Amino acid sequence: MEGSILDRFLAQVSKVLNVIGGSALTFMMFLTVADVAMRAAGHPILGTYEIVGLALALVIGFGIPKVSMDRGHVYMEFLIEKMPPNWKAIFNTFTRVLCIILFLIIGYNLFSVGNEFHTSGEVSPTLKLPFFPVAYGVGVCCFIEILVFVNDIIKIWRGQYE
Repeated sequence: MEGSILDRFLAQVSKVLNVIGGSALTFMMFLTVADVAMRAAGHPILGTYEIVGLALALVIGFGIPKVSMDRGHVYMEFLIEKMPPNWKAIFNTFTRVLCIILFLIIGYNLFSVGNEFHTSGEVSPTLKLPFFPVAYGVGVCCFIEILVFVNDIIKIWRGQYE
């Protein structure tokens, strides 16, 4: 069997989120280039700074699960390279548990901030774009990241992680 149900689900969801993040990055690039060109012509695009800031949150938040699944982050492999397999599993599990706690706190706080933005009606100053959907979206990505770490722990103890 090639991967568990959770593994396949996370692969699909992280792929979709990564496409959204990549699309936001592409949009940011085109918007920035267009704004620079229009600014040179004396007609800057209104709200570019706001849109780029909100899109950047999407790029970062929506890319995290895919990067973790692909193990594209920087890690210190040389520290655990010489450890016996059981110690390696314990160390990898411990770091994943710490990451679960971290992303649980981040996700919870993003939802809290999103609720505050939604309740207060806070929007961007120029274009009046609401902030709460971005906070909720990145918060959801944090909770998906938690599932990625849980999946990693399952793989570690099944001997399928490396």
